[in-house]
Amino acid sequence: MENISRIGTQIRDETAYPDILVISRIFRPLDAVIGEYVYSRCLQDPDRVIVLAAGCSGDKVFDQGQQFPVFRWPYFRFWTGGFLGNILKSLFNIIWTLLLACKLYFRYHYRYIEWCHGYDFPAMLLLSYILPIRFFIYLHGNDIRCASGNPLWRSLFKLTLSRAEGIVCNSSHTRDYLRSAFRVDSPTHVINPVVRPEKFGTATSPSHLDDLNLRLRQAYNIPETAIVILSVGQLVKHKSFDLVIDNLPLLLTIGLDVHYIICGQGPFESHLKSLSQRLRVDKRVHFAGYVPERELASYYAACDIFAMLTLLNHKTQNLEDFAMVYLEASYFGKPVIASRSGSVLDAVHHEENGLLVNAKSGYEVFQAFKLLCQDKPLREKLGRQGQELAKRKNLHRWLYKPESGYSCLLN
Repeated sequence: MENISRIGTQIRDETAYPDILVISRIFRPLDAVIGEYVYSRCLQDPDRVIVLAAGCSGDKVFDQGQQFPVFRWPYFRFWTGGFLGNILKSLFNIIWTLLLACKLYFRYHYRYIEWCHGYDFPAMLLLSYILPIRFFIYLHGNDIRCASGNPLWRSLFKLTLSRAEGIVCNSSHTRDYLRSAFRVDSPTHVINPVVRPEKFGTATSPSHLDDLNLRLRQAYNIPETAIVILSVGQLVKHKSFDLVIDNLPLLLTIGLDVHYIICGQGPFESHLKSLSQRLRVDKRVHFAGYVPERELASYYAACDIFAMLTLLNHKTQNLEDFAMVYLEASYFGKPVIASRSGSVLDAVHHEENGLLVNAKSGYEVFQAFKLLCQDKPLREKLGRQGQELAKRKNLHRWLYKPESGYSCLLN
């Protein structure tokens, strides 16, 4: 962890005039959607950014290997959750970011701050008055919801949004949710997450992927000619892994040799295993458990179809979950079957890289599986188009050039 008191002597000389301070309490090597999103953003402009983030396990070695300077405030792991614990952590984060952002300003004289989530936003609000800077605030969904609960917090959050140079939403769904919760005049942009192939730690040449496919199928005793359906995610009810399992007997009945691999852990695992046994498809449903990022390439390579039929529940839905797995599957050339809702619509385009369905319609879901299982040319076509979609990038530097005409879906 970088010692903030030694900033003056340990800044890397090769960093040429960085002018953007990127602040996030969630950052690599922490395995989280927001952390990956922020890290990918920093890699786009390594000569312009300085990162200020919360400490996490393994951060020292990780930070030393980066092209940009990274500074951390300490994170006390003995804190537990709960109302009081969350308040203390938020207060701690606010104090540290205020102090360290000011200290970094006198070293770098940066001109912009990118506040990479809505959490602990009072620090950003105060910095906008203390320092002669402009700022962008990033929103992911749950951070909007957290700021909306308390009337005082809500008014302060709205003030913060109004003072921002721009608001960045991770999906169109988050943008729409923001508009329904707040009326703000600040320019709003949508910048979707991007796939960073390096995190898989493996080459993606066709021959290498074929080798990964063969080895994984052998590990699970799946024939080369079988159709493999894959899901990746936390095993919770609203992810609807059970809907995929429900369709396996129907697909087997019409003569399709199908297997289903589930990567992930969670409280719904016992229910899914019980369901597989009741439907007598337990030999065809393979629970891989938690799979590290570096090993996921083998699973994407081995599957023929990627399926996630998330059902949105407005009381429990995780708005932060852009579900990068859809884009990752597309990056590996796999067609996707997904629910027609939420941020999925930014990642899956109907009949371009997959099929969007009403997850509550059993008939519609079955027809989608039947079509893709039976039509290999269609699977290959959607897979090729999905690779093109997954490689598109919205560059964060466009935020600073709104006149360019490429400004991140400016709204």
